[in-house]
Amino acid sequence: MQRSAMRELAFKLIYGLEVQKENGNFEQVDIFVESNDITDEKVIAYLREMQKGLLENTSEINSLIENNLKENWSLTRVSKINLSLIKIAIYEMLYQGLPYKVAINEVVELAKKYSDESAPVFVNGILASIIKDKNLDKKDE
Repeated sequence: MQRSAMRELAFKLIYGLEVQKENGNFEQVDIFVESNDITDEKVIAYLREMQKGLLENTSEINSLIENNLKENWSLTRVSKINLSLIKIAIYEMLYQGLPYKVAINEVVELAKKYSDESAPVFVNGILASIIKDKNLDKKDE
């Protein structure tokens, strides 16, 4: 399975966890895997790593997002879809070393598919701001 397809599955998992407020429930990955008939061990490992990584780094990731929202905005105002996508991109860029251009492009495409028409610009803007804050644009040069 291609990494893009794996990322889309991760998005569906993370979005479901955000909606259910079950981020710390590791059984949810097993339920997700079983209900989606996922048998590829590489995909299962990726999903587990994504959930675990987001949970372990939730404070830093949420702070990054909050610090890069416009004035008078909070995490609760961001749609669960967009929040899930932004978290996935941040995790992949900061903790998995994925080049920021790839991470942003991938989640912007998912935003086009799963969110409203303003989502791609919103997601891209938040992530671009985080890249500047973390100087990630200097690392990929």
